[in-house]
Amino acid sequence: MLLQRRKVQIATERMTLRLPQHADFRDWTALRRDSADFLVPWEPAWATDHLTRKSFTNRVYWASRAVSQGSALPLFLIRRSDAQLLGAITLDNIRRGPAQAGTLGYWIGAAFARQGFMREAIRAVVHYAFTELDLSRIEAACLPENAASRGVLEGAGFKYEGVAQSYLQINGRWRNHVLYANLRNDRRGRTDAG
Repeated sequence: MLLQRRKVQIATERMTLRLPQHADFRDWTALRRDSADFLVPWEPAWATDHLTRKSFTNRVYWASRAVSQGSALPLFLIRRSDAQLLGAITLDNIRRGPAQAGTLGYWIGAAFARQGFMREAIRAVVHYAFTELDLSRIEAACLPENAASRGVLEGAGFKYEGVAQSYLQINGRWRNHVLYANLRNDRRGRTDAG
């Protein structure tokens, strides 16, 4: 399923989730820079050009292509009350056919953590993935010691599935991750095969 770039927008109670735009560069850079100490322990190592305009421009173009190709849904969290960028959420690695699945990743600025924004965003993206993209399974992974991320996933309806050894490089080291999934209720155990 291909998505129309301009039509991808998800409204939640307090936010609008939308694709990144070139005009977001300053807000994105400031939020990432101001939240670096909060984010770096949980993320892959930042490239030396991570906060540059060129890198951000490439990110915007990638987002547009990924949505057009149906391979990912990268969205910024924008608070409606003041148009403040809060963070980002991406449904990536969208797989069709028998899997009908995708992988969720997310981050939030330090100043906006633990206020329920990410749980609200995750619930909205999962609902969109199940109803609009016709996916059946959304997967997510985080470091075992990341209690906040585990809590937000569990609070958004994800179930613990196990541990993946050396799953991702985080902050320069291969790290184990705990795996979670959210399954579409009307498809648990059912297929269209007769």
